[in-house]
Amino acid sequence: MKKIVIDEEKCKACEICITVCPKKILETDKNKINKKGYHPVGVTDPDSCISCAMCAVVCPHIVITVNK
Repeated sequence: MKKIVIDEEKCKACEICITVCPKKILETDKNKINKKGYHPVGVTDPDSCISCAMCAVVCPHIVITVNK
């Protein structure tokens, strides 16, 4: 099971989650564009995730789920 699940279709690429990730494993995916026209945030190294859930807590659009 993935530790971080991002609903890419709802992500508005505000990048707030990127700024709070202590492991720096989130970044805007320039290779994808969702239906709203945004480059959604993606996880660069899922194995490094410590499941702190800071990204999910600060996400204003509630598109991030963290599984422990």
